[in-house]
Amino acid sequence: MGLMPVTDAMFLIPESREQPMHVGSLQLFTPPDGAGPEYLTELYLAALRAPAVAPAFGRRPHRSLTTAGQWTWVDDAKSIDLEHHVRHSALPPPGRIRELLALVSRLHGTLLDRHRPLWEAHLIEGLEDGRFAVYTKLHHSLMDGVSALRLQERSLSTDPSLRDVPMPFEPRPRKAKPRTSAGLTSLPGAALQTAWDLTTLTPRLLKLAESTVREQTAAMPMQAPRSILNVPITGSRRFAAESWSIDRIRAVGKAAGATVNDVVLAMSSSALRDYLLSMDALPSSPLIAMTPVSLREEGDESGGNAVGTILCNLATDLDDAEARLLAIHSSMQAGKAGLASLSPMQVTAVSALVMAPLLLGSVPGGSLAPPAYNLVISNVPGPKEPLYWNGARLVGNYPLSIPLNGQALNITVTSYAGSMQFGLTGCRRTVPHLQRLLVGLEDGLAALEKAFATT
Repeated sequence: MGLMPVTDAMFLIPESREQPMHVGSLQLFTPPDGAGPEYLTELYLAALRAPAVAPAFGRRPHRSLTTAGQWTWVDDAKSIDLEHHVRHSALPPPGRIRELLALVSRLHGTLLDRHRPLWEAHLIEGLEDGRFAVYTKLHHSLMDGVSALRLQERSLSTDPSLRDVPMPFEPRPRKAKPRTSAGLTSLPGAALQTAWDLTTLTPRLLKLAESTVREQTAAMPMQAPRSILNVPITGSRRFAAESWSIDRIRAVGKAAGATVNDVVLAMSSSALRDYLLSMDALPSSPLIAMTPVSLREEGDESGGNAVGTILCNLATDLDDAEARLLAIHSSMQAGKAGLASLSPMQVTAVSALVMAPLLLGSVPGGSLAPPAYNLVISNVPGPKEPLYWNGARLVGNYPLSIPLNGQALNITVTSYAGSMQFGLTGCRRTVPHLQRLLVGLEDGLAALEKAFATT
């Protein structure tokens, strides 16, 4: 299938037992009226009868002497073992959310088998309130978070009466892409465009750095302080999840002249500040978050990875909730302004420079380097309407992401049907009592509502 794109291979190279490189999601469903006790078993058996899998779900990574040690994709679609990839589980009594999160934490801490296509889907029953859950995980080399979320959306329906809905891993008709204009669309032309993008990058970076120093708003690489989050990690994971009304968050943003994402970052900043203060471990300098931004054009449903990065000053050194949000807003505005003048290729190059110090943490002795940033906080827009899977209503959709060596905590948020759904994934040893951050998120939002008088 040819050599693997470097934007995909970069997620295979640093993977280790301590650092699995897959993303995931936890979906909660309410069964349809009249569903019997065998409802989930029937869905599981139907999944095993799927006649085919989509290309991304049928390929596995491979490298050898014949590939000169480079990663390639091998097509295993015709020999795929769905009983390995799709699994049926049940929670122990009493079947609370606590038991569900404990199971998902364990599942998310195990490596995917590189001798098979890199994905799993777990159908989980036994919740005391009658709901069931689906936990899925996909290797980040297969697709980024935006692609994974779009795939989930296409696998569900806004029609609760629809049945026989294809599984997410089944193939779907591809939309025809519009033809591009002539010129730099040929391979030589693309190469010339890439070369031009990179040669014009340095002056723009210098200009951005100059304005940043002058205005002191945008966060820059190597500004992040050392913290208890930026240490070597283990492979064991802990996951916590909760949702908040998007109307509450939007009201704060409107009153402050900020975006919904700014408020999400401010909630996270407040939770982190309270959490680190409780452990007497809050750095005197503000924590820095890396916030991914999608480079995908509207309607692009291809796999792979297309993500840029902005560094955000979380202002955790400030005690006042209003001041923190305004500082975060200014930092994000400066970061976006810096990317606005760059092409997607240049954004990718800048993002690689931002992530380079982090990759050093994956090699022996790399932990001596200062942190490039303290954690990743990602916000992926999701569906606005309620969705259904074979009549079962999706009532929760919580993302799981990747803690990295030197980056022990990840906060990923997605919107769904009027709520913002937070998923916190951390190293079980390095980030103890992770669930306390959920309390901090609520306290942070309440403090912002009070500061901007939105309640």
